[in-house]
Amino acid sequence: MIKRIGNHPDLELVGLHCYTPEKIGRDAGEIAGLPPSGVIATGSVEDIIAAAPDVMTFHGVFPDEALYERVLEAGINVVTTADWITGHHRDQNHPHPSGKKVTEVLRAACERGGSTFYGTGMNPGLCQILGITHSCDVADIENVTVIESVDVSCHHSAETWIAVGYGRPIDDPTIPASLEKFTRVFADSVYLMADCFGLELDDVAFSYELGSCTRDVDLGWYVLPKGSLGANYIKYQGIVDGEPKVEAHLEWQMTPHTDPKWNVKGCYITKITGDPSIYSKHMILPKPGTDLSDPAAFASIGMTVTGLPALNAIRSVVAAPPGILTSADLPLRGFGGRFKQQSR
Repeated sequence: MIKRIGNHPDLELVGLHCYTPEKIGRDAGEIAGLPPSGVIATGSVEDIIAAAPDVMTFHGVFPDEALYERVLEAGINVVTTADWITGHHRDQNHPHPSGKKVTEVLRAACERGGSTFYGTGMNPGLCQILGITHSCDVADIENVTVIESVDVSCHHSAETWIAVGYGRPIDDPTIPASLEKFTRVFADSVYLMADCFGLELDDVAFSYELGSCTRDVDLGWYVLPKGSLGANYIKYQGIVDGEPKVEAHLEWQMTPHTDPKWNVKGCYITKITGDPSIYSKHMILPKPGTDLSDPAAFASIGMTVTGLPALNAIRSVVAAPPGILTSADLPLRGFGGRFKQQSR
């Protein structure tokens, strides 16, 4: 996102906060593989507040709620891609040390600072907005399902997949709980869609199928022994009167050599049953000229489509009233990208 900020016509980088000691004191451009920018990375929240940005974007895997609170009460807006979309997940599954709900703590910080907090991303995030907008010409909706159908082997984060359970024996009884713990934020995407549809859910149910590796698989950066978890199909289903009405599915494979295996499409799919019914694929491809043999190029796409919904929304977030926003609160222009700036 440092690279994207540099080319974004709405944005200017004025500070960089890092958690890795080796990055602190280095130029942000150097860290991102760019020419020097003059912005020096800090590990101090005080330095970020002193830089007086309009917005802090936070792109860590997991939230830092203590950091959010300090920045928000200083009058700085926060836009993040970390584990957040409606707040339900953090409230239910991650109790705040104060005993209050996380949403209560952050909303109070927004009120003290007159600031705004917004969480987004690709999935959860834009994927659910696609589900909502595709319903605009459908009457008598019976079911809305959004599906992430992807090969995840290009996401070279061993810590992520260890936590989720990939590589453990398929009969390891801890796998289902690990999968649910680290994917529970997808329940928030179901709540967000239900909110936009005006649908009161009785529950959001979790279910899963596991794919066992049929042979040893060495990805170069991760090893999956034969008989270990190498793929999954997860469902989060919003239930009304015993029937699934709004759903988010995760069809993931680390390798195609699993039993069972799924026909991964490499895209995001919206399926709506109604009058008429809708089936739509959201495919994301590398820019022209990309070396398709380079796995890093595909990993970069994943990072880009996660981060850009946050960057492109910043202007609308700054214009919004103080408090916690969800994607349901943003105007349509909050989801608009930017055309390439021509040199003059």
